[in-house]
Amino acid sequence: MPASGSRSHVRTRVARPGDLPVVLSLVRQHRADSHAEGVLTGQAPGSAAAAGFRRLLADPEHVVVLAVLPGGTTHSGDTPGDEVVGLAVLGLDPLSAVLGVPQVTVDNLVVHRDHRRRGVGAALLAAAAEHAERCGADHVVAAVGPDAERQRFFARMGFAPLHTRRIVPRENLLRALAGWQRGGVAVPAPRRARPRRPLPARVLPALGRALEV
Repeated sequence: MPASGSRSHVRTRVARPGDLPVVLSLVRQHRADSHAEGVLTGQAPGSAAAAGFRRLLADPEHVVVLAVLPGGTTHSGDTPGDEVVGLAVLGLDPLSAVLGVPQVTVDNLVVHRDHRRRGVGAALLAAAAEHAERCGADHVVAAVGPDAERQRFFARMGFAPLHTRRIVPRENLLRALAGWQRGGVAVPAPRRARPRRPLPARVLPALGRALEV
């Protein structure tokens, strides 16, 4: 990991259509770091990727935020020398909005591997907090993944565990559903709590003395 640098230089801005190449580069890095290349490759043809990116940018339910540092290569019309070093996709959880307790979601938070521990991730989360304030949301929910370093980062930022997300190829899901309909897939029974074994008689007096201390 590179040494920590000044965190005051990191700024964020909303992505533009011309940012597609650097966004795809960051997404591919994220997939590689997550060992998910075989699930989501980010290798869509150029025209399809550009069209999908434009749809995402035009979606009122999502905001693509980029973290930018001065002094690097120029990207998509930024100030000469600006470098895009991170991204996050911010959204609004639809069910939370229906329930009247809107929650902002943070998906695909990515920091370029050469610029970690320099405040880039914190800057992106600050943008998420600002977006939550604009949306009237009291909570921010982030998709973290199993990486230990990411887990520690979000824990330091105050995020508590919520739930586990799983992914399945559509064809595999269809095969599993077909097997379930044929009765070939058993629904696992709920696990029963194992009864506790009673403490040996010789332990009870010592335990009682310990509780009196």
